Amino acid sequence: MDTPPDLPRQTRAFIVLVALLQGALLYLAQRGAERGLWPFGSLGGQVCWYTLVLTVPTMTLLSVRHLGALRLWQHTVAVAVLVAALSAWAVWNATGAPGLRAGQVLGPFAATVALAMFVLLPWLQCRLQHGRWQAPYRDLFEHAWQNALTLALALLFVGICWLVLWLWGALFALVKLTLFRDLFRQTAFVYLATGTMFGLGILIGRTQQRAVQVMRQILFAICTGLLPLLAFVAVLFALSLPFTGLQPLWETRAAASILIAVVATLVVFVNAVYQDGTADAPYPAWLQRVIDAGLLSLPLYAGLALYALWLRIGQYGWSTERFAGVLVAVVACGYACGYAWAVLRPGARWLQPLAPVNRVLSWVVIGLALATSSPLLDPYRLVVGDQLQRLADGRTSAAQLDLAYLRFDSGRRGYRAVQALREVPAFADDPVQRERLQQVLQRQQRWGGDNEDAPRSTDPLQVRQRIVPAAGSAEPDAAWWQALLAGKIEDGNCRREGAQCVALRRDLDGDGHDDVLLCNASAGYGVECRIHTDPGSGWRDVARTHFFPRHGDNAEALYQALRDGKLQVLPRRWPDLQLPGTQRTELYPADPNDQID
Repeated sequence: MDTPPDLPRQTRAFIVLVALLQGALLYLAQRGAERGLWPFGSLGGQVCWYTLVLTVPTMTLLSVRHLGALRLWQHTVAVAVLVAALSAWAVWNATGAPGLRAGQVLGPFAATVALAMFVLLPWLQCRLQHGRWQAPYRDLFEHAWQNALTLALALLFVGICWLVLWLWGALFALVKLTLFRDLFRQTAFVYLATGTMFGLGILIGRTQQRAVQVMRQILFAICTGLLPLLAFVAVLFALSLPFTGLQPLWETRAAASILIAVVATLVVFVNAVYQDGTADAPYPAWLQRVIDAGLLSLPLYAGLALYALWLRIGQYGWSTERFAGVLVAVVACGYACGYAWAVLRPGARWLQPLAPVNRVLSWVVIGLALATSSPLLDPYRLVVGDQLQRLADGRTSAAQLDLAYLRFDSGRRGYRAVQALREVPAFADDPVQRERLQQVLQRQQRWGGDNEDAPRSTDPLQVRQRIVPAAGSAEPDAAWWQALLAGKIEDGNCRREGAQCVALRRDLDGDGHDDVLLCNASAGYGVECRIHTDPGSGWRDVARTHFFPRHGDNAEALYQALRDGKLQVLPRRWPDLQLPGTQRTELYPADPNDQID
């Protein structure tokens, strides 16, 4: 793509004014939400407003050249309608039940929409330039990198401007003139100034072509130097697998993310070297063969990542995180196979088939991103349905089912599924699970419980109903119960309504006297515990701890283990050390892998 002509004066002013308006609209949304004004008083209005204001103007600022271009406004209206429809669907998923953690739905929605719009934008820019969707690959490449660097430059410019304003305010504050510092902290000024700075940053990126080209060439030079090393590492790892086996991969619990990261890094580096496909390869023939070998190993990496995710799904079922991981792994498989095919089918130039591969996969990414943000490929329908099916066919027991995840983190569908569990025999016929289900439905927040503002009971019968002794453990003595009811020792919210607590009496410190471990499984993530001891002058608090579930487990499994008295006391081999006038120092065992031969 030839260097574009300078932007007209009207277009430059338009870019800054639209960015200023963007900041003003965001400020209006905040003020409207604070006062409960329509449409900002509801989550739906806020989500639609923020999504439209953040995406449509930004795409317009990166694309506009002539204000009279009809195709520009066609794109703007089409993107606005599409984004509004997707926002409405996301709001439907994130609402409809009390206490839903909307961020668990809206966070992935924002990420997928941003990705879809970023990948779609070069195609829109090429259509704006040429009047057709069949865009030259060179132009797609130029637009994609120009957009990325322009956005990065705009954000950097905003950061530098705010640093200057901070210095301005701090300098005058030294002589007791706080006018500027107070002005810069005003909410309206922050929004309007940031919008203006962002517009100026976009303008700099779009008009200072030489500076952007220099930035791009520096990045490409770095990628060109590191690509052979990365390809060699990829080949070396692949060759080591027959000797190490695959079992160590599955034991890391992070194999899929690392393997996909290798594929993504190689893809980015290869594209930075390949560029628009018109330049000759910057490597000698033997280095090209090393890179070719690295690209041929990519299907192995992507396949192992997909298999690792499938193992986790087989163990614990679908979750929104695993759903996203599978989509990323599928795209990684597409790139891996496409790039391996480009190596095996050489053209007139090195890796010439990369261009059609990138074209096709860009539309695959756009389609998947938009589909997951719409009813076409709704992740919550799949996740909730799979968890219920696992319960129905016995792969997951009622005690293992993560009710809190379904209730709070799976949107409207998850809440409805938890409600429907009241009719499932595994919950309806089990008093313990029925009570757990009822407590989850009554809770209004995911973490910390809803009973923290409830009054603490002083009725001994009520408190004893909420605190059950662990199996095989003697019940705490009367003095402990009296101290707990009198508030002399911390109760860990176990005296509040809805508490689910266990008391375990055991000599934990080896002093010959029993201590009491009081644990609350309804406090939030995991199990929160207090330790009480009686040194002879009455019961008092001495420590607290928190047990966190393993990946795939939930707090119910920990609670059941405590009720069964399965607590193990593991003494340290090495004691703490202390010198006169210093604090106690804990000894940290050496890692055997760090031993020097």
